[in-house]
Amino acid sequence: MQFLDSAKVFVRSGDGGNGCVSFRREKYVEFGGPNGGDGGRGGDVIVECVANLNTLLDFRYQQHFKAKKGGNGMGSNRTGAKGADVVLKVPPGTQILDDSGEVLIADMTEPGTRRVLLHGGNGGFGNAHFKTSTNQAPRRANPGQPGEEMYIWLRLKLIGDAGIVGLPNAGKSTFLSVVSRAKPKIADYPFTTLHPNLGVVRFGGLDFVLADIPGLIEGAHEGAGIGDRFLGHVERTAVLLHLVDATADEPVEAYRIVRSEMQSYGAGLDAKPEVLALSKTDAVDAAELKEKSLALEAEAGVKPMQVSAVTGQGVPEVLAALAREVEAMRELESPETMPRTEKRWQP
Repeated sequence: MQFLDSAKVFVRSGDGGNGCVSFRREKYVEFGGPNGGDGGRGGDVIVECVANLNTLLDFRYQQHFKAKKGGNGMGSNRTGAKGADVVLKVPPGTQILDDSGEVLIADMTEPGTRRVLLHGGNGGFGNAHFKTSTNQAPRRANPGQPGEEMYIWLRLKLIGDAGIVGLPNAGKSTFLSVVSRAKPKIADYPFTTLHPNLGVVRFGGLDFVLADIPGLIEGAHEGAGIGDRFLGHVERTAVLLHLVDATADEPVEAYRIVRSEMQSYGAGLDAKPEVLALSKTDAVDAAELKEKSLALEAEAGVKPMQVSAVTGQGVPEVLAALAREVEAMRELESPETMPRTEKRWQP
């Protein structure tokens, strides 16, 4: 399945239907009077968050969404039908921004959430609406109000509980494939991962979503490699797993590059809880591994964990560290722990 996390679309709500000018004409009814109905309301533009979607690929093939116009009023006081709404179905984590891409309109995070983006135009009044004691036969009706239109940006930021960051070929996809049922592409060349992958991890009775994003290189915030835009998919995570390749010549420099890119990206990524681990430890002898671990500890200020996705060494310990952070975040966000605002009594 292809992955698309950004799309620009045009949306327009429906015009209101026109009011009707009509008079009652029946045999034996001498003074029938006006009976023109009102026009129907135009359709709305609605955005709905759907649980079983994880890409914006549908918006690559359709970029224009227009709601239907309301029906015109008719005689016998018949009101026009309401125009059909148009519904944009987006995956959880989708942000809706204005045409400039800077103003956030809505953040769709909970499946089932619906948001009316544009309201349809009101229907026009028929001539029956204008009947008064001094104007018994009005011959006027209002046209329907026009709908609204705008361009919007849809940007997907995947909702994961934990995220994996690191340089290309740091073993991120291999780790994800071992701890979950995800099947990311794995190869021995850089930038094997070209789009984020999600996997559900079950550890110690806790289920959490682990996100793997493409690797970062120096200058990614300036567009080097495939850039740093995929860092947006780990903005919502509770903890980051920073994998450093133990087979690299300069693991300390690799750590510095990734931390620098996260700091340049912003959005508080560099302040998130981080689990630091040396990966591919099965391919390094004990003496070299100890030397690199001590050097990385001196740089990061914490002792890095050692993990090998191939042999399984250190995997449970890394998952335990991630699970603790995820569980702590969920406890903070649970309704029971949210601060209660006391309402003062008012007469």
